[in-house]
Amino acid sequence: MSESMIVFWDVDHGSAAYLRSPNGRHIVIDLGTGSLGTSEEFSPLDHLRTQYNISQLDYIIITHPHVDHINDIFQFDGMRPKVFLRPRHLDKKPILEKASEKDKPKIEKYFEISERYDQPIADSSPNAPKNPDNWGGLKIRSFTPSSCGQSNINNHSVVAVFSFEGIKVLVPGDNEPPSWNELNKMTGFKDETKAVDILLAPHHGRDSGFDSDTMKHFNPRLTIVSDGAYCDTSATDRYKPISRGWTVYKKNGSSETRYCVTTRKDGVVKVTFGRKEKGKSFLNVKTGK
Repeated sequence: MSESMIVFWDVDHGSAAYLRSPNGRHIVIDLGTGSLGTSEEFSPLDHLRTQYNISQLDYIIITHPHVDHINDIFQFDGMRPKVFLRPRHLDKKPILEKASEKDKPKIEKYFEISERYDQPIADSSPNAPKNPDNWGGLKIRSFTPSSCGQSNINNHSVVAVFSFEGIKVLVPGDNEPPSWNELNKMTGFKDETKAVDILLAPHHGRDSGFDSDTMKHFNPRLTIVSDGAYCDTSATDRYKPISRGWTVYKKNGSSETRYCVTTRKDGVVKVTFGRKEKGKSFLNVKTGK
């Protein structure tokens, strides 16, 4: 059996995911933090280091530098990522001007790291994201919109698509309709994102991230929403009609067909996908509650 795994952490109203490739390489998408049901802040990067025994990341993607996606940024250097993808075209000054005094050190750290990761990755590199052979057959594609004004950096979020053995997982950041319009015109975007299996709802399931035609094109089996206890949206009502439904297993072993799950109600969501020994592809979804 050959499989990949992606974990969507419960990080309140933030976003953070960990993906293990079929050949055991480590990828992180976004750096949200949360309580994970306790009074202490949960750091996914620290958790990977102490509970998964991961000392180095092979690839890290930060979709955009809003604080709910970079709260764990001070743990970044300790994981020594080999490759770092982010929307490099964003200007530091206006983002800092909008940030609170509490959040400015995180924004500063993000840009300091970004300036260090300034060397292009050669296609022949063993760490090149575009070469599936580097990732045990896992295909990684990314698309970054850049034409919208920078007053709303949600519209500059990196969109990442992970494909393996016919199963697709789509992580779209916080893009909104203006950038969806741009993305839909990009070469290869529609082909890579048609009828995905797992969709992380853009912008935490908010109305502002929902573009009806685009979401219908994605047409996922299951939509996952990363949101907190005090959410201002009803993601299930919007995403259920465009989702095909899939079996989801709970912590107690029971299962049911779901169209949309949320970290707020369902906890951590673990997705494994790949191919069984007899050659049939599989997709398994478990929640932490």
